[in-house]
Amino acid sequence: MKFAPAIRAAALCTAVALVPATTAAIAQVEGRASPEFAKLFATYQRIKASYVEPVEDEVLIRGAIDGMLAALDPHSAYLDGTALERLTTMMDGNYQGLGISVQMEEGAVKVISPFRGSPAEGAGIKAGDYITHINGDLIYGLELNDAVAQMRGPAGTDIEVTIFRPGREDSFEVTVTRGVIELEPVTWELMDGNIGHISVNEFSADVGADVRRGLRELQEQATGRLGGLVLDLRRNPGGSLDEAVALSDLFLTDGQIVSQRGRSRRETIYYDAETVYRGDAAAGLPIIVLIDEGSASASEIVAGALQDHRRALVMGERSFGKGSVQTLLPLSRDSALKLTTARYYTPAGRSVQEGGIEPDIRVPQLSDPDAERRQRLALRESDLRGHLVGEIGVEDENLERDRLDDPRFQLTAAELEEQGIDDFQLDYAVRTLRRTSGVNVAARGEGPERR
Repeated sequence: MKFAPAIRAAALCTAVALVPATTAAIAQVEGRASPEFAKLFATYQRIKASYVEPVEDEVLIRGAIDGMLAALDPHSAYLDGTALERLTTMMDGNYQGLGISVQMEEGAVKVISPFRGSPAEGAGIKAGDYITHINGDLIYGLELNDAVAQMRGPAGTDIEVTIFRPGREDSFEVTVTRGVIELEPVTWELMDGNIGHISVNEFSADVGADVRRGLRELQEQATGRLGGLVLDLRRNPGGSLDEAVALSDLFLTDGQIVSQRGRSRRETIYYDAETVYRGDAAAGLPIIVLIDEGSASASEIVAGALQDHRRALVMGERSFGKGSVQTLLPLSRDSALKLTTARYYTPAGRSVQEGGIEPDIRVPQLSDPDAERRQRLALRESDLRGHLVGEIGVEDENLERDRLDDPRFQLTAAELEEQGIDDFQLDYAVRTLRRTSGVNVAARGEGPERR
C-alpha cells in the first residue's frame, strides 16, 4: 500500500466538493450537477421529509460516502476519527492488541494472517480462520472497524475469541492475552549449511536498509561464504511501495523493478534498479523467495521483480493477488479517503491484480495439518466482493503449477514432526539451496520477457 507524502490541492478540493455539509450547499451543487447527482439529492430530500424518524445530515452523508466507495473496490474507504487514528497507528507498527491482519468477508471477520511472534500466532490463530464471537458476543455483521476496536485493548488483558476453521466441524474458543505489538519488520538467522534466512514481516520504514544489515551480519556469522539466502515473505501483507523497491534494488543491478499506472500521468511511475543501492548486495548468491496466500502487495512486488529478472527462485503457494496502489487523500483534519489510484506491474508487464504471483515451484506447508483444507478455502484478492479486475487475463490452468515429483511431498504433518521439521516450506527451501550451493538456482534466462 502506498500513502502519498504530499496531497495535491486539486485532488483535495475535488474530494471536498463532493461532500456537501448543508442542505443549502447541496442545492447549489445540484443546480449544475448531472441527472445522477440530482437523483442523489432527490433521495436525500425524500428521506429528510418522509422517513419514519428524523435523520441527521451527518448520517445520510456518511452513508452516501460509504456507498460510493463500496461501489469501487474493497480497498477504498472513508476514514475518520478512530478509524483514521487506527490506520496511522498500524503504519507506525506499535499498538496494543492481538497482532492479526483481518478482512471483512460477507459480513464475517476473516484472518488474513497473524503477525509473526504476535499473541494471536502464539494462541494458534491461523490464516483463513473466521472470528465469529468476541467474549461470547456475536460480531457477524459488524463494521470491520468496530470488530477490530473490540480486539484492541491494554496489554496483559485477556480476550476470548470464537474461531471457525474451514475443514473442522465445530468452532472452538481461544483465549488470547493482548500484548504490545511492536512488529519487527526484519529478522534473520543463520541456518545449517551456511544458508541465510531473512524474514520480512511488513514493509515499514527502513526495511531495505534492515535487510542489507541482516545480510551483512549473516555473511560475518557464516563459516566461509554464505551458501544461499532464503528471503521469507510469507504472511507479509505489504506496506510501503518505496521499501519494496529498496529491497528489490538490493539484489538487482539494473532494469525495471515495478511500474504503477493510473489514470493520470502523475500516477504513472516507473521504478528502476540502482536508485538506492549500487550493484547486487548478495554478489550473485543463490536466492529463494518464499511466498504464500498471505503475501500481498509490496511482497508481490519484490517476488515478481526477482522472478522476472531471474534473480531468485520463488517457492511456496500462489500469493494474495493485490496489485493496486492506495493513496491517502485528506478531507479534513480528522477524515480522509483511502482511494485506489493505480495498478502496479512486474518488470515483464504482468498485472498481479487477481492472479497474484505464481511460484516457480509450488511447495505446500505440509507441517500444518490443516494446511490442505485451508489452502482450498484460502481467501485471496479475487475472492473479495467488488475487487478490481486485472487488466491482463489469467488462465485458470496457469494459476497453480504442478510441484516437483519429490517423495518428501507425501509426508504427513505427524511424520514431519517426528523428524523435527515444524516448517516444511522453509526446510525445503534450505535443503534446495544446500544441494545447489554455488549454483544460481534462478538462472533461467537474460532478464524479463516483456508481454
